[in-house]
Amino acid sequence: MQYKGFVFVALSALSINSYAQKYQDFTLAAKNTRLIKSDTIVKKATPLVAANALPMPALIGGKKPVPLAGQKSYFGAMNDYVVEYTNKYMDAHNKTLSVVKERGKVNFSLIDNVLAKNDIPKELKYLAVIESALNNQAISPVGAVGPWQFMESTARLMGLTVNNKRDDRKDFYKSTHAAAKYLSVLYDQLNDWLLVVAAYNSGPTPVLRAMEKTGSNNFWDIKQYLPRETQGHVLAFIATASIFENMSKFIGMSKSGKHNGSDVATSAKEAAPAKPSFSDEELKNMAIVRISDPLSMDLMAQDLKIERKLLDKWNPDYDLFETANYNDEFYSLRIPKDKLDNFIEHKEFLTKKSKQIFSGTAM
Repeated sequence: MQYKGFVFVALSALSINSYAQKYQDFTLAAKNTRLIKSDTIVKKATPLVAANALPMPALIGGKKPVPLAGQKSYFGAMNDYVVEYTNKYMDAHNKTLSVVKERGKVNFSLIDNVLAKNDIPKELKYLAVIESALNNQAISPVGAVGPWQFMESTARLMGLTVNNKRDDRKDFYKSTHAAAKYLSVLYDQLNDWLLVVAAYNSGPTPVLRAMEKTGSNNFWDIKQYLPRETQGHVLAFIATASIFENMSKFIGMSKSGKHNGSDVATSAKEAAPAKPSFSDEELKNMAIVRISDPLSMDLMAQDLKIERKLLDKWNPDYDLFETANYNDEFYSLRIPKDKLDNFIEHKEFLTKKSKQIFSGTAM
């Protein structure tokens, strides 16, 4: 979940927003507990190229594999969107992913061993990346602690000791065992790893309700009925796992597609950040408005009578903002200048209606 606020993580700030203040109930072993999760927001760096189509890995212990960007057999018609989103995510988060790559030299092998013992795909280790950037001292504003960002009640339920003298949530080995236990419980309930990642963020209740509402256990079918932050959490996980599992295709690549070397930090430093390219005519007819809440692109196109393709072209990174994986609190939305007055007049309606759309309560 995204937080907009300061957290004690050395390489970046963990983000917080109002949704993070709401606890999500879930039932586990006949007990009710509550869970809040956090995610990492980072600075911009190097863009990347699209990944080629990849085969799906084999089942692990009877469990489904984790889908990665480029695996058309899983994503189907959504594959191009997932690959494009991963490109944008890499562009925005390269700096932190570079730091995590170094931390992973020590921690990834430990996590891999624990996950393997529990028949959990190794790609689930990247959940700890988006939760804490592998920082065992990470503390969220609502009290989630450690690399796996456990709340105190959940940690104890998973067998960790949390008291004034000892906090096992900060112990990489013990907290990873607890995370594996919790992930297994969620998988037994949901039978899909993307749904598990969603439930790890929001709690199982919103996921189960979305499944009941749609009659589907496919993330893409239930996505619109999940909290916006949870949607972004799952997309961030897919992107992060895809980048690290296909390092040669992503990290160290320039926008032109030429490899810049294996040193991500060097590549990010040498490469110029990607910038939108607009014609003089487009700039002449363009107005920029700063928004703090995401607005539905479809709704804006319909209500303001703007061609959707134009909105997409002028706002190429909007989906990162829409799914709470954007670096800044505000987004500079580009719209036609002759629609500015109409936008200002309709902004309150657009904001209210968009919140309903993103929460799945729109009529």
